[in-house]
Amino acid sequence: MHTLEINTTKRCELVEITADVQAVVDLNKARDGMVFLMVPHTTAGLTVNENADPAVTKDILRKMQDMIPVNDGYIHAEGNSDSHIKQSLFGCEMFFIVENGKLVLGTWQGIYFCEFDGPRKRKIHIKITG
Repeated sequence: MHTLEINTTKRCELVEITADVQAVVDLNKARDGMVFLMVPHTTAGLTVNENADPAVTKDILRKMQDMIPVNDGYIHAEGNSDSHIKQSLFGCEMFFIVENGKLVLGTWQGIYFCEFDGPRKRKIHIKITG
């Protein structure tokens, strides 16, 4: 297993990690198989979305803030209740096909680490099979 470390810089941000994941595939000399990603945090997650236009990630973050504001009378009193809810909607694990040594993604797809309670030092566990 490989662990990728990310230092986030904002409370909420989407950090593209596609190249980082591909680098782990390359390091492991994986040709054909699967790559599994898992975020061991309850206030951060993963998603796949367009990586050609940075406005897309800005829109996602803006809409998440509209739908799940930071302060909304939450019972959990640590000040990060919204972060737990956002992570629950995005999820903390994903898997991808590796074929001929490359991640199989759509033309405009990128893999994003979703920070909802930063800035922090975060981890992504990566396991490759095949």
